[in-house]
Amino acid sequence: MKKLINDPRHLVREVLEGILDTTPGLALLDTENVLVRWDDRPVDERPVAVLSGGGSGHEPGHAGYVGMGMLAGAIAGDVFTSPSVDAVLAGIKAVAGPRGAVLIVKNYTGDRLNFGLAAEMATAQGIPTEIVVVADDVALRDTVAPERRRGIAGTVLVHKVAGSAAERGLPVDEVAALARQAAEAVGTMGVALGACTVPSIGKPGFTLGEEEIEIGLGIHGEKGVERVPMQSADALVDRMVDAIVADKALVRDQQVAILVNGLGATPPIELTVVARRALARAREAGLRVERLYCGVYLSALDMPGCSISILPLTDALLAALDAPTEVRVWGGDGRIAPERRILAAPATSTVTRAYAKGDQAEQIRACALAVARELIAAETHLADLDSQAGDGDLGASMVRGAEAIRALSETAFNTPESACAEIGDALRRAIAGSSGPFYAVGLVRAASALQGKAEASARDWSAAFSAAVDAVEQLGGARVGNRTMIDALRPAADALAKGLADGAEPLHAFQAAVTAAQSGADATAEMQPSLGRAAYLGDRAKGVKDGGAVAVSLWLKAISDEIARSREQKGGPGNLPG
Repeated sequence: MKKLINDPRHLVREVLEGILDTTPGLALLDTENVLVRWDDRPVDERPVAVLSGGGSGHEPGHAGYVGMGMLAGAIAGDVFTSPSVDAVLAGIKAVAGPRGAVLIVKNYTGDRLNFGLAAEMATAQGIPTEIVVVADDVALRDTVAPERRRGIAGTVLVHKVAGSAAERGLPVDEVAALARQAAEAVGTMGVALGACTVPSIGKPGFTLGEEEIEIGLGIHGEKGVERVPMQSADALVDRMVDAIVADKALVRDQQVAILVNGLGATPPIELTVVARRALARAREAGLRVERLYCGVYLSALDMPGCSISILPLTDALLAALDAPTEVRVWGGDGRIAPERRILAAPATSTVTRAYAKGDQAEQIRACALAVARELIAAETHLADLDSQAGDGDLGASMVRGAEAIRALSETAFNTPESACAEIGDALRRAIAGSSGPFYAVGLVRAASALQGKAEASARDWSAAFSAAVDAVEQLGGARVGNRTMIDALRPAADALAKGLADGAEPLHAFQAAVTAAQSGADATAEMQPSLGRAAYLGDRAKGVKDGGAVAVSLWLKAISDEIARSREQKGGPGNLPG
């Protein structure tokens, strides 16, 4: 187990201390794990206090919601363990006065018992205390009675509604009534892609196969109600939204708020995909989505997965969600765009005219397609090299480039100039990161060197190749020895030029260039990287060839092999086509 923690026994206290240190306006009880709003008003002047809590491990819940407009206090138990009655009672007495308190409790036996008894004791001591139980997990609709369902992420929406009501100065019964209205209306369903690891245990709570997920999970590391094969994000979102709509009997034109919640290990890029589909699916069901919140609101430690909550709205509930709060982790105002505006992208192609078909067109195209086949076949190899010294995306980038080449029309290869220009355009659009611009600038420079040539001699191609390498060096600043693609490109360009100058037959000169590129790529394994992401690794990158240099050697070899194959078929030496 690798966790950024100290002693698991002190984890909860240290978490609360961290929140206290980084959030103005809070205080921590000295002998209990209870975080409260700092309030120096006399007790009898304080409004109704809204408190929540439960086991820790759900950060930012519950302590993250302590602040103006939401909770007056949060009582933290150990990880996934209900806090004690005394801790809850201490929290109530620390923040509530004769106007009373409302406790927001997730529907778990330990929480109901401990918060319930503390509420009875507080009421007996002159602090009228109401309990609001949240049981929003619709995944259990076919398993248990509604009153026995678990409380999960919809609880956060109840926090907001209750906190707003208290902030407005409403009496305790009205605060509780509005909170119960939200608690009874909201429905939530989740999906887990894996288990979480409880720090005190040190291993995941269950094991999933590579292609398995859990549907309808809780928030304490327990299994869901069903184990199914992995599905697309859209399919999972549709299942969750449809289940909530059916369970809550939501009808067309119903106003709703949606909360997309990450369970701790799901990155924002995935949650945004989920939010996008949740909005679309709700609209397909005829719902009027007024607010959409997306982020980590109630986690399950480091569990990968998410949940979706849908709250049917009344004017009062919408106003409560929109009411101001100082709680930082509350997800903004939740407002959504009225429509998805798509604008036509301005043309960016550098190819500005048509080219008549030249005699080399077919062979140029054959070489380009040979390059595409080789890069696709090498995807795994290039990804592995890049992952050892970079971010691992080179294989996928080269495949995108190969597919872009394959998608070009036959007329793109009509002349040497058009081929370089069109391929450069395609690679610039298809490949992100650094590879796309490097290949594009090289090909743009090569196209300029070949301008106006219906056919190109071997020396023309060599000059264009050297010009392309010059452009890559100028754009990126790399030279031979920096452990980049230049370590293959420059030796190859120089070897080709030298071979032709010495009178070598063009194919033999090109084969020498391929050999020089392969030697240059091999040499990168022992180089100290000084540019690119590999430079961040220093000596740790040694022993691994640079993926960019290897890719160059592979596509040069593919061109060489295609020229040789074509020569055998035609029975003549021909000129280098690319």
